[in-house]
Amino acid sequence: MRMKATIVQVLQQFCPIPLDENMLESPVHTHLGDWALPCFPFAKELRKSPIVIAEDIAKAIDHPLIRQAAAVNGYVNIFLDRTTIASSLLQTILEQSSSYGASNEGNEETITIDLSSPNIAKPFSMGHLRSTVIGNSIALLLEKIGFKIVKINYIGDWGTQFGKLLTAYRKWGNEEEVKIAPIETLLRLYIRFHEEAEQNDSLNDEGRAAFKALEDGDSEALALWKWFKTESLKEFQRIYDLLGVTFDSYNGEAYYNDKMGPIVDELAEKGLLIESDGALIVQLDEGMPPCLIKKSDGATLYATRDLTAALDRKATYDFVKSLYVVGNEQSLHFTQFKKVLHKMGHEWSECIQHMPFGLILKDGKKMSTRKGKIVLLEEVLNDAIALAQSTIEAKNPDLLNKTEVAEAIGVGAIIFSDLKQHRKHDIEFDLASMLQTEGETGPYVQYANARAHSVLRKAGETNAFMIEGVNDFEWAIVRMLGLFPHTVKRATDELDPSIVAKYAVDLAQAFNSFYGNVQVLSDSAHRFYRIALVTCVTIVLKESLRLLGMQAPEEM
Repeated sequence: MRMKATIVQVLQQFCPIPLDENMLESPVHTHLGDWALPCFPFAKELRKSPIVIAEDIAKAIDHPLIRQAAAVNGYVNIFLDRTTIASSLLQTILEQSSSYGASNEGNEETITIDLSSPNIAKPFSMGHLRSTVIGNSIALLLEKIGFKIVKINYIGDWGTQFGKLLTAYRKWGNEEEVKIAPIETLLRLYIRFHEEAEQNDSLNDEGRAAFKALEDGDSEALALWKWFKTESLKEFQRIYDLLGVTFDSYNGEAYYNDKMGPIVDELAEKGLLIESDGALIVQLDEGMPPCLIKKSDGATLYATRDLTAALDRKATYDFVKSLYVVGNEQSLHFTQFKKVLHKMGHEWSECIQHMPFGLILKDGKKMSTRKGKIVLLEEVLNDAIALAQSTIEAKNPDLLNKTEVAEAIGVGAIIFSDLKQHRKHDIEFDLASMLQTEGETGPYVQYANARAHSVLRKAGETNAFMIEGVNDFEWAIVRMLGLFPHTVKRATDELDPSIVAKYAVDLAQAFNSFYGNVQVLSDSAHRFYRIALVTCVTIVLKESLRLLGMQAPEEM
């Protein structure tokens, strides 16, 4: 039962104008009803005042799900029949369990999602967190409504930066140091290169030449590059295991190194390539910089590889949509990239969507690998897990599976702190704030779920239930449970996991208020109905957390 959708369908029988779910509003105060339908949008077409329209609709409404309809200042205030709604909704959730809120809207069509995509030979920093967890949650949401998802980790394993790293290693590197601490050593070399290059610009020329040699297949350069990549992927996998994120493809930039020729040829055949100062470009709309396809030394660029990757993905997966979860700063690149595909005659370029997100800032400034101003994600995750572990030892030392629960809480806190905010916002890195266990946090939602499970463990066996009245605390939960399918729909339509995160907090708050004010097990007249209500809370909280990429421990 999709409560909001159901009520809209009921109202449509009595309303002469087409309705949708977004028209229904939640009154500020509960005494004004459960929903309110504003009639102002109908005035022009019906040639009546909103007050008269509201009165006409309110008088006409007669339905078992609606206890009362009242016209108030141009609104139709709807009071639902709590017992009928609660009984139907709880039965639906108990029957559907984790599939509650799912749909077949996607019809098994394929969507590719480009996410995470760290650069090899660099540590996995907090800056990579956003693409990884936002993309993973969007993938889970789209799967929920019936799409087939292909998650692609487009590893940054090619480009001029690797020429710079090769140059740095040859000048200052030590094989034994790299073997002992590969990522830390390579990062130090990368930072040193940029520090030295600020004083000696010729180093940048050496870096570009080294990458050109790598691109041309120089055996020594390729051997070093493969070594750097192998060590990096080992480090990345540890992070992905902690985050619970998996991928369907690890085809990175280098995968397309020998596949770019046909794309460049196609651009030339279609008369789109223009020579400019020895480089090859595609001219775009007036006022927009051209898209650089090949440098004057013949080296390819990010755009060349992205064009090749997009064509390969379309041929391989025949996607209906292709999402790129990449930071705001790449917006121009994606605009250019789509326009080039369109100029090539590929109408499916309209199916490509850049999913920009803000930065994680440190002291108000962007984290930069080349400046050494980074916060390592693995360290943050381990700190969060350690804090959760110490809290468990202090409050529940006899808890089974303490290590697994601490990991679920610590990692969940970091994921939730990101996903509760709209992806386009910049986030100031603040470890203490991320790890708070009260307020709008991941642990708060997880604790509500664990508390609900503790009630169920005490309840023991359950029986069929009947509802004889629904109090305000119970109704607050029923309303939130009924909104879950609508929440999933909104989150997928807007590709915004924060909608689910905020919903989870609201449901947890409703449950905690109920828990603090209602006798669940000692009131025999309502016992089994309330047990069913708590069971439904655990089902929906667990599914909400899953859609965010989080675990839902049953004990904490």
